[in-house]
Amino acid sequence: MPASAAEHTWGVQRLRIRPQGALRGRVRVAGAKNSALKLMAAAVMARGTTVLHNVPRITDVECMSDLLRSMGLEVAWADGSTLHIHRPDLIVPEAPYELVERMRASIVVLGPLLAVENRARVALPGGDDFGPRPIDMHLRALEELGGTFVAAHGYVEGTTDGLVGTRILLEFPSVGATENAMMAGVLAKGTTTIENAAREPEIADIAAFLSAMGANISGAGTSTITIEGVSELEPAEHTVIPDRIEAATWLASVGIAGGDIEIAGARADHMDMVLAKLTEMGMEIVPTDGPEPGLIVHAPDRLHAVDSVATLPYPGVATDYKPLLVAMLSTADGVSIVTENLFAGRFRYIDELVRMGADIRTEGHHAVVRGRERLSGAPVRAPDIRAGAALVVAALRAEGETVVAGADHIARGYEDFVGKLTSLGAGVDILD
Repeated sequence: MPASAAEHTWGVQRLRIRPQGALRGRVRVAGAKNSALKLMAAAVMARGTTVLHNVPRITDVECMSDLLRSMGLEVAWADGSTLHIHRPDLIVPEAPYELVERMRASIVVLGPLLAVENRARVALPGGDDFGPRPIDMHLRALEELGGTFVAAHGYVEGTTDGLVGTRILLEFPSVGATENAMMAGVLAKGTTTIENAAREPEIADIAAFLSAMGANISGAGTSTITIEGVSELEPAEHTVIPDRIEAATWLASVGIAGGDIEIAGARADHMDMVLAKLTEMGMEIVPTDGPEPGLIVHAPDRLHAVDSVATLPYPGVATDYKPLLVAMLSTADGVSIVTENLFAGRFRYIDELVRMGADIRTEGHHAVVRGRERLSGAPVRAPDIRAGAALVVAALRAEGETVVAGADHIARGYEDFVGKLTSLGAGVDILD
């Protein structure tokens, strides 16, 4: 890893933001956090060395690396953003509490461990605190494949005499449940069909990686995924897709501050709905041609409000986009209604925006946002990754100085967050 923790905002508790006007320049999007972590978990399924390119250097990746090492795997960075994961013949099929509590994505080791070791002991997950997100769907899907689970003392213990393909109907298109079922299904005997599956680009990325390992998967990225089980997988080399949530963060930054930027690596085809909303708000967004995808973005001095924004499963507006959209709407011209359909507790950051002068009223799953010309700088605290980024973004249009505490949350999901923002002309620095 690079020697400077500050380069990637690791261990940083507070960021100071002082607006410096419109943003200009070019920023590159790192690999998708929500894909890279699951690809790392999938590496458990093949003996030998897996090579992953375009892996973001973030604390969540380090946490997953520590989790894999605790099982007996070797994890090491090569040049730049390339990660090597070596799985020996024998591993310990357990994910301990002290590691799992740091990151909810750890639960996706459950399916791979059950598939290759016929047993798994995984602590109940932690991660961002925005309401209950039970793993019932994960367990039901794996039970239908032949797993048996007992929960006790903060752990889920699973065993199987051998997974067998079946039809799995998810009651909700859960990303995590789809991932666990898909990874377990590739080594199950026979055919597995996952209906009402999550459709996110990250699902298709994991399926592409598993296919490179020898899996037989069709339909990933649609609501029905079909898997023909194979007897074993081989290690593979794979490049992680770009992070659409990071791309949305730079879009939100220029949307609030105004200006013109290029976002290298961003894929417009992964962001159709949110790009449509931002265009409706007055931004000009043009996909770039050439060997690398990207976006050319222009934002006026002030955006327009939109009547409504609602979070929905992909291809709808992702819940991870919502804090950024609320921050943008808090300084847009007009009144908007934002509805959270996925996680009941994900309005907890709004009190912090209100501290900055935002006019936002919450009513159950809805937030009524009355845009103001500018916010006012204030001390605030980041409750989770995306809300933390949204508070920094909001501060780009706040009079005076804003200090965001809990900035270590941001480092969980963003590579060189401060460096990238300052390269665009934002006034952001690290206090401690």
